[in-house]
Amino acid sequence: MIIPFHVSEMLKRVQARFKDRSILERMLPSDDEFTTLRPVRKATEASVSSYWKRLISPDTASPSDKAVLADPISIADAERYSANIENFIGTVKLPVGIIGPLRINGLNASGDYHVPLATTEAALVASYARGAYAATKSGGISTAVLYEGVIRTPAFVFENLLEAGRFVEWIVSEIDALKSAADSTTNYGELVSVEPVIDNNIVFLICRYTTGDAAGQNMVTIATDALCHHIREFCPVTIRNWYIEGNFSGDKKASFLGLVTGRGRKVSASVTLGADVVEKTLGTTIDAMLEYGRVANLGSHLSGQLGAQAHFANGLAALYIATGQDAACVAESAIGITRMERHKDGLYCCVTMPNILVGSVGGGTDLPSQSAGLNVLGLKGAGKGAALAEVAAAVCLCGEISIVAAISAGHFTRAHEKLARQR
Repeated sequence: MIIPFHVSEMLKRVQARFKDRSILERMLPSDDEFTTLRPVRKATEASVSSYWKRLISPDTASPSDKAVLADPISIADAERYSANIENFIGTVKLPVGIIGPLRINGLNASGDYHVPLATTEAALVASYARGAYAATKSGGISTAVLYEGVIRTPAFVFENLLEAGRFVEWIVSEIDALKSAADSTTNYGELVSVEPVIDNNIVFLICRYTTGDAAGQNMVTIATDALCHHIREFCPVTIRNWYIEGNFSGDKKASFLGLVTGRGRKVSASVTLGADVVEKTLGTTIDAMLEYGRVANLGSHLSGQLGAQAHFANGLAALYIATGQDAACVAESAIGITRMERHKDGLYCCVTMPNILVGSVGGGTDLPSQSAGLNVLGLKGAGKGAALAEVAAAVCLCGEISIVAAISAGHFTRAHEKLARQR
């Protein structure tokens, strides 16, 4: 076996590094006293100042760094951030671009939307804006929320398979009481199904909820905790141990379960682009886009992707950050299928995204900048969650259209050189 050059170099650096005994001594357990940062929930001007006294030093942060992160507007509103973060020291400012108007003809989202996207990646907003222009020029994007259900999957451990089977039998008979226990914790969520999965002496319960207009991550955790305590109190089968999450749900992870059954809102979005729009707006042809699409689809399958798509994560991350969503949920939201087919009216383009986790209330949606982003969309507050999910899918479709057109026409590298490197 031949060891790659970079591995050999890395090994040499590691060996050289650990010849220094002081490094090895530093790695040993120590009784030295040091002051660690303890979680502080309530943010005040005084608490922010105390943190910065510790952070500013000649070797690390400077007073100018404090001025940037702990700017007067953020500090004056420090308490507003307390519900969203601990050990608050300021805010990070990201550039926000706008695309649109993006016409959406959906079951929940209907109208022309200006969509804010927060990113540090040059060319991203330009690409999505081009896709939005092409889609709107073609009559707009049709969208629909097909299914909804945020899941939490507690795990229960038993002595053996027989005990696990008896537990499942009891769960089936107790479902109404479990639903009452879970639903009692929320005014907006509802337990809609409990699906047992047995693996020998361990049982996972797939607890699926509707969550109203919230993304619902905390909501379903609290509801499931109440359900589990009911089980612990009344179950006649001896439970050796249980855990609120058995790592089965796909929470913040791409999973086959999420791809097949979804873990948020399942949304489809589609548009038919006329040949003239493809040629004049996107600078390519239907045949060229389809030819590249076949190669890209093969690449998805050969590399083992969950689904087959170009870059859902780009649009989702930018939209999530701009509107106060949980950005880590991009890990599971950015799976799904992109399809492009020739229809008699032109190029039919569609995406199906089974895992969109967004909310128009709760989470980070009430923070100043993110609240403003939702207001730009016109989708802040109660009754807007499903519409926001449809907008998210439509935005991703715009990105798929634009990137497939750019690569098929040979423009992808040129666009990034022009907008990113040659600024």
